[in-house]
Amino acid sequence: MIHFALSDFLPALPEMFLAAAALALLILGVCQGDRSAREIAWLSVLALVVTFALVAAPLHAHGPERQISFYGMFVTDGFGAFSKMLVLAGSALSLIVAMRYNEQEGIARPEYPVLVLLATVGMMAMVSANDLISLYVGLELQSLALYVLAAFQRDTLRSTEAGLKYFVLGALASGMLLYGASMVYGFAGTTAFDTLARDFADGGTASIGLVIGIVLIAVGLAFKVSAVPFHMWTPDVYEGAPTPVTAFFSVAPKIAAMSLFIRVMVGPFGGLLVEWRQVIWFIAVASMLLGAFAALNQTNIKRLMAYSSIGHVGYALIGLAAGSAIGVRGILVYLAIYLFMNIGTFTVILCMRRDGKLVENIDELAGLSRTQPGMALALAIFMFSMAGIPPLAGFFAKLYVFLAAIDAGLYGLAVIGVLASVVGAFYYLRIVKLMYFDEPKGAFDKPIGREMQAVLVLTALVILFFFAWPGLLVDGADAVASALFSG
Repeated sequence: MIHFALSDFLPALPEMFLAAAALALLILGVCQGDRSAREIAWLSVLALVVTFALVAAPLHAHGPERQISFYGMFVTDGFGAFSKMLVLAGSALSLIVAMRYNEQEGIARPEYPVLVLLATVGMMAMVSANDLISLYVGLELQSLALYVLAAFQRDTLRSTEAGLKYFVLGALASGMLLYGASMVYGFAGTTAFDTLARDFADGGTASIGLVIGIVLIAVGLAFKVSAVPFHMWTPDVYEGAPTPVTAFFSVAPKIAAMSLFIRVMVGPFGGLLVEWRQVIWFIAVASMLLGAFAALNQTNIKRLMAYSSIGHVGYALIGLAAGSAIGVRGILVYLAIYLFMNIGTFTVILCMRRDGKLVENIDELAGLSRTQPGMALALAIFMFSMAGIPPLAGFFAKLYVFLAAIDAGLYGLAVIGVLASVVGAFYYLRIVKLMYFDEPKGAFDKPIGREMQAVLVLTALVILFFFAWPGLLVDGADAVASALFSG
């Protein structure tokens, strides 16, 4: 007989609140219809802010304590709280920048913010998974909502195609992950992360079947973070999905999946670092190189951002290959900075309208500094940051993961990362050259909305002045990364 006390549910209070808020807003949307779309979008942002506060409150009061609940399937700790706060921030910012676009494109429906909330619940459950079963449940809750969001602009062929591609390839990746989990269970006799960690902590050997199971789990997670060679869906889905959905895909799900990747590889399989490090090394190198070279000839800015995101995943995976607290700290810092760089860039992309129509060609940015200097300055800050130019935040993001690789003795990986970063700088700086040195093709539509202006200013200031107070982020990431390894 299973008995639950009220205290057993408290660790999952943020998730339960957000799920209840999503259901309440769904009912409100059904009752009021499409006219309530903006109201429900703002209420969804409010729900995400409250959830953020619920996640952060225990950290402020007691520090990053580790709690296990739901019969060992759900864990709350400093690492999970840090990752969840990044996910919630990404979801809230992507909802804010989506409002105006959805209204202009005639897809302002209350289902959109509700789907974002449900996907966010799944992401939070993923990050707190302490068992292969709860991992899969959280992953699927996230994925099912994301499949619908990719095809949300259902009257356009591109969006429908994006949703279908994402669904088919996502189902394949989920199947591989599930098969890997079943192999781990078959050869290890458990799906619990804590038990697996104990079994391998003392240098226990892994059978071939178990290693294959771990590799299949890594394959499923690599698909979710769009790492090479499981990236094939990314350019098409990024280009075909509505732009606010692409902005959402590029931050919140990616941060959640990367956090889950860390928890799975460092937690239950941390004692098998030698066995899985070579797999992570390979996909990190392949992602960095493909992200650097494949983006060189792109003409569509959303496809360019897709390849850029693949490259950034490769840099983040350097920290995972290090397999240390310093490496995890580097990934968390990278993800936090990546969140602001990406949301800021997609906010500019959402402002690329001429005569009421969205334009996606990179060449359309020509001469932007003369027609809209503020927008050009913000985009230049994001491009320089993504290229890793000091003293912008993107430089520090790469610095911390490269330092982790050097600390772990992975000198070749760090060198490849630096070289890939140099190649990738070409297409980022090309955009800056277009904006400041080419003749304008015509001004974009001027009124971009106060919400988007606020997001643009916020993200640009964070990237620009990160160097002044890096400790605010780095110290927190260091504390939760150390706690993950000591716990």
